[in-house]
Amino acid sequence: MKVMIVSDSHRQHGNLEKAIEREGRLDLMIHLGDAEGSEFYIEQIAGCPLEIISGNNDFFSDLAREKEISIGRYKVLLTHGHYYNVSLGPENILEEGRSRGVDIVMFGHTHKPVLDIKEDIVLLNPGSISYPRQEGKKPTYMMMEIGEDGNATFTLRTIE
Repeated sequence: MKVMIVSDSHRQHGNLEKAIEREGRLDLMIHLGDAEGSEFYIEQIAGCPLEIISGNNDFFSDLAREKEISIGRYKVLLTHGHYYNVSLGPENILEEGRSRGVDIVMFGHTHKPVLDIKEDIVLLNPGSISYPRQEGKKPTYMMMEIGEDGNATFTLRTIE
């Protein structure tokens, strides 16, 4: 199973289009908020099922604030992260994920990629595909692949 995870596209679709073309057939796309009203366009270009939630800049959206979904054998929390003050650190979102008994917490908001694989939980932020803030400022997204053994691997990808 091949899953693309993106966040913070902010109505700028060029890099998202490049990423979709690069990755080929996807089984699922996850958008972690701040699509700013472009969710229908993203659904059209994804070419696969789309899970999308609202972010702090999705002002008039009726998208869900958060979702809990299953991907393979993994229970996953999707949230933009601003309700957990992720810009100040991962402590609150980590505690929330553990209290819900999820295996993976996926969030955005900071525009900086994070992949923190702990013994009991994975914290994952794909960064921003449109407006990166990390050193080097390259747009990023994350790929999650589930092998035949059911185990997930994660790869951070950069758009040049």
